[in-house]
Amino acid sequence: MHILLVTHYFAPENSAPTRRWAAFAERFIDHGHQVTVIAPPPHYPQGRVKDGLKQQYKPGSSAIEEYGANVFRTKYLQHRADIVSRTSDHLVAAYDSLGVAKRAAKQFGPPEVVIATAPGIPSLIAGRRIAKAFGAPLIVEMRDAWPDLVTHTAGLSGGGPKKWVKKIIHERITDWQLHSAQVVTTTQRFAEVLGERGVSSPVVIRNGTNIERYGNIGERTGNDRLHLLYMGNMGRSQGLHTVIEAAAKLKAQGVPIEVRFVGHGADKPRLRQLNKALGWPVEIRDQVEPNEVHEHYAWADSLIVSLRDWEPFEWTVPSKLYEALATGRHITGLLAGEAASVLRSARGGEVIEPGNADQLASFWRELANRPNLLKVSSSAVEWASEHANYDTLASRYLDLIEEIVAGCER
Repeated sequence: MHILLVTHYFAPENSAPTRRWAAFAERFIDHGHQVTVIAPPPHYPQGRVKDGLKQQYKPGSSAIEEYGANVFRTKYLQHRADIVSRTSDHLVAAYDSLGVAKRAAKQFGPPEVVIATAPGIPSLIAGRRIAKAFGAPLIVEMRDAWPDLVTHTAGLSGGGPKKWVKKIIHERITDWQLHSAQVVTTTQRFAEVLGERGVSSPVVIRNGTNIERYGNIGERTGNDRLHLLYMGNMGRSQGLHTVIEAAAKLKAQGVPIEVRFVGHGADKPRLRQLNKALGWPVEIRDQVEPNEVHEHYAWADSLIVSLRDWEPFEWTVPSKLYEALATGRHITGLLAGEAASVLRSARGGEVIEPGNADQLASFWRELANRPNLLKVSSSAVEWASEHANYDTLASRYLDLIEEIVAGCER
């Protein structure tokens, strides 16, 4: 089959969606299929292409990646961290996608199926246009709980015109979901929510991780101080202010802990301000390259996975949780809903109520006093191997795609 993917995020960027789709594309190609990717040049998370990559990844350029995917680059808009400029960037890339897809089809033939993965949400618009142009079925993949997160997005809260905007966005995204050949979600609970709205038989294909890559972190070294690590996106969705507040409480009490943040995100400046105001209880570092991830995991005694206490996040499982389970390290999960259920089922650590700094501080105080609680059974890695292995997930996705294409040919 010729599979065309529309995405706003793709390698060589280092993020959850890029890792997901680089892994899937590689495995689809290994099974003999052709994969074309329509994406802007790599400009996440800085909002611009790094100087060393500008010549290689120009809008309008194309290349065959090392594992065989045909990657065509759209136009994009340099942006800041705010929602307006980021959405404008998404729209620019989406608007250019149809023309780029037509050029790709001249070179490699028309696609037999189109997959549009969101966020960014405008990728769904682009996917619909491309699928219609080639008469191909469209698979809409919702990696997060959209459109419901619109209600909680900073910049779109409040009444008046903002309430109208939220209503329109919610209606349009739901309509796109209803009129696709198939909707794929990454969690069971969100699939149930969409089913209640009339979406026909949404399929769950979880986020995943490379089990082998993260399975050789090694044993914790038995530090004098409790080492606590958050590594990933520092956005509004993660609610990391709770972690800083808990760390400040323990620092004031003289509890021997070290808390480290590693990453990038829109909320990072505000987190730095809060950290300063509370006496620097957390060490905040910049994002690292993939080959530097292991040393931070090896440093840590417990890995922090956190989401805010918003209802849509009860239907969300962050991909970082699967990665953390694969390491075999203890996990401190500020999680609710399905993500909390995953952590409990895997027996990979402790679930803390999102936003509850007092409960978090109390738990970490106990961990510092009783380091034997950091021991995690092998069931955590076993759970990740069974439910979040890219090989298994890619095989399920291919079965689904083949079923949809066969149904359209009949």
